[in-house]
Amino acid sequence: MSPSERRLRLIAICELGWLAAVTLLHAQTISPTVKQSSIPIVNAAPAAKMIPPPPGYRFPNGQTYIYSVEWRMFTAGTAQVKMEPAGANQRVSAIADSAGLVNVLYKIHDRFDAFLDPRTFCSLHISKYAEAGSRKRQTEIGFDYARGKAALDEKNLQTGELKHVENDIPSCVTDVISAFYYVASLPLQPGNTFTFPVNDGGKTSEIMARVEALEQVKVPAGTFQTVRVEAQPISGLLKGKAAVWVWFESDAEHAPVQIRSKLKWGTLLFKLQRR
Repeated sequence: MSPSERRLRLIAICELGWLAAVTLLHAQTISPTVKQSSIPIVNAAPAAKMIPPPPGYRFPNGQTYIYSVEWRMFTAGTAQVKMEPAGANQRVSAIADSAGLVNVLYKIHDRFDAFLDPRTFCSLHISKYAEAGSRKRQTEIGFDYARGKAALDEKNLQTGELKHVENDIPSCVTDVISAFYYVASLPLQPGNTFTFPVNDGGKTSEIMARVEALEQVKVPAGTFQTVRVEAQPISGLLKGKAAVWVWFESDAEHAPVQIRSKLKWGTLLFKLQRR
């Protein structure tokens, strides 16, 4: 493999890895203190649809999670995630920065803000700033449920080039930032499986989330009793090419303490450093 081919492969790993990161770093689970016998078992994935949150569901407003990111035993970067109210809606903010060798070879700085309706979990708007190497882009994505369209407007901040794309969406979708807050509202009992639509301005994809097992996990922030959830696309461009595992703390806070994203080009591991 030539030096230029190796660099292009590294670029693909970095960009797809960070996409997987922001897709999954925003998750909470419902309280594990509920007796398992009272939680329904979902044995098969239903048709992809969004379900409103259960009564009494509480978002972790004001809580910030700081993660380290590892790639092939190297420190690849850091990620920071926070949720807070935004008027009548909820806002999820995330910042991802490359570090170490990856930062030397290909600097990445991404900022994401996603807005959702807390009554339905339907995504409302996404704002993204992406800086990768010499490329800088600002993207705005709006979800117009009355028209059944997701509208993406992207600007290349170097050249000024503009792009506008519209794609069909169902009556309610989540986005790659908010998706696992939605999963958090579901009964996360081992054996349960859920399917839901996700849109990031392009074609809508279906994601299947499967609750696998209870597991103890040790990360820099401490040792936690967790529940492990696997998520993977079952339609769209990444079908059969990506999977993510999230370990959620099994206490009242329900923090995501570890995330592993597996892609065709490699695996990224996110570990909670502090909160």
